[in-house]
Amino acid sequence: MFTGLSRLLLGSPLPTSEEAHQRLTKVKALAVFSSDALSSVAYAPEEILLALAVGGSMALGLSLPIALAITVLLAIVATSYYQTIHGYPSGGGAYIVAHDNLGVWPGLTAAAALLIDYVLVVAVSTSAGVAAIVSAFPVLFPFRVPLALLAILLIAWANLRGVRESGTLFAIPTYGFIAIFFSLILVGLVRLLNGTLGPEQAHVAQTLEGGGQALSLFLILRAFASGTTALTGVEAISNGIPAFEKPESENAGKTLIAMSILLASMFMGIVLLIQSLGIEAIEQETVLSQVGRRVFGKGPLYLTLQAATALILLLAANTSFADFPRLSAILARDRFLPRQLANLGDRLVFSNGITALAVLASILVIIFGGSTHRLIPLYAVGVFLSFTLSQVGMVRHWRRDGGPGWAWKAIINGIGAIATGIVLLVIAASKFIAGAWIVILLIPIFVWMLHIIKRHYVSVAEQLTLRGLEPAPWDGLATGRRHKVIVPVSGMHRGTLAALRFARSLSNDVTAVVVDVEPEVTTRVQDLWPKWGGDVPLVTLESPFRSTIRPLLTFLGEIDRRNPEQGLAVVVLPEFIPARWWHTLLHNQTARLIKRVLIYRRGQAGTDRVLIDVPYHLHR
Repeated sequence: MFTGLSRLLLGSPLPTSEEAHQRLTKVKALAVFSSDALSSVAYAPEEILLALAVGGSMALGLSLPIALAITVLLAIVATSYYQTIHGYPSGGGAYIVAHDNLGVWPGLTAAAALLIDYVLVVAVSTSAGVAAIVSAFPVLFPFRVPLALLAILLIAWANLRGVRESGTLFAIPTYGFIAIFFSLILVGLVRLLNGTLGPEQAHVAQTLEGGGQALSLFLILRAFASGTTALTGVEAISNGIPAFEKPESENAGKTLIAMSILLASMFMGIVLLIQSLGIEAIEQETVLSQVGRRVFGKGPLYLTLQAATALILLLAANTSFADFPRLSAILARDRFLPRQLANLGDRLVFSNGITALAVLASILVIIFGGSTHRLIPLYAVGVFLSFTLSQVGMVRHWRRDGGPGWAWKAIINGIGAIATGIVLLVIAASKFIAGAWIVILLIPIFVWMLHIIKRHYVSVAEQLTLRGLEPAPWDGLATGRRHKVIVPVSGMHRGTLAALRFARSLSNDVTAVVVDVEPEVTTRVQDLWPKWGGDVPLVTLESPFRSTIRPLLTFLGEIDRRNPEQGLAVVVLPEFIPARWWHTLLHNQTARLIKRVLIYRRGQAGTDRVLIDVPYHLHR
């Protein structure tokens, strides 16, 4: 029943051979990886105005210079990440760059900052999208949280169906938002030039009276820090290079350039309109909604703008759903996160990572009541910390590896590191009390958790390693009985040897089986088998859909039909038992899954298969 429901909601499983065909074109990749950055133009200008508001009406006139400074910073960061894309074409972004060039701890710090930021992106973007809907339909204001949770669920569902499908699904809303947004800027500027649109008289009078008594350098820096939320998501393309069609790095670089030009144009255009129209931030209506109402009126174009804004803000979460699972998988392969996060699901996506992100973001939305303004202060610290570590790492990369023009490349990344480092300090100082302290506290805690998980995996490997052992003789273990015994093998370690020796004590007709889900693991088992497998033959089962169960069930069925006089084959399951309960969460528990499936499947003529579990207890 569960399998049928899964097929209905997510579609049929895709074979591993289809992975290359699930890559994204530049057009679809722009929709998948740029929605977060492009959608920020809907709330970043508003955050600037909110920060400047305490300085009076005169202070609001600084929004355009601040936006220009942010645009210059965007150009520096985008240029730096363009070099990162070509320097590290395998993807991984800030974590890989910092880990390779600065060491384990800086790498983990960058990874922790990015993972926290991805969760915040989902919470912020869905909350902002709901805010756009509520601005047009105030009656929905009490239902902000349920609407945001529903949006997270739908986006997660779309991503669980596969990368290519989600790219197709999100392309139309993304390009629709770009079109209506540029239409807003163009129509607004034309109307300003021909005199049919201007600032409200009340605002002009307030400005002429004089304000800004509270204006200070700290206020300007705080407004700048608030506006830098426009840069969130710029690093997404460098993290997701493997999702592009070949040549991956070339296509990713071009997509980054296109995204940066679009973002800069949209951001400067909307801030120019806001300042020219004298728009101020109010709680009941978003700044973008006010601009749209003034430029388009309350007709179809205004409603289209609000609908497109709501969609792009909701779909901005898709950037995180594209990158969080990939970064989690890389960390899991390096044994810093539970290995389940490295598993590809039926639709060739990292399903466990997508599910984990949806759950964590939903918790945040509930805790903060779906309020964008309460979430924003938490949001930029991790972004600029990862920016800075990545750029410092790239400087060291160019200095160490050299190559044509390495000095200029190092200078560009150095400028990026200095700029993002200064912004990081400004954000941490100006938003510390507003909520940035939470992220500043969470990052070292998360780094410590990653370290603890890695230490556990190292301990498990030490306890299961074959180093220091000598192959024991297999003679004399068989009792002469002719039971057909099958031993599923997931890796070559001490637990596997214990199960093999027990199986040979039951019968001299033993076959070991390895399902080729992870090719590197399968190759290692095959290489070590002649030395450690004794006289037990090893059979490798192909698994085009990355399933352990289905190929094993098919193999067992063939064995049973081939030798009906022996009855059903006995299955001996190697299983290592972690020392602590929470260690169980860090392992795939394949043996338990096999047991659960086989114990409910009766054999031919209603006979039952014998399952024997051979535990190997870890002591730490």
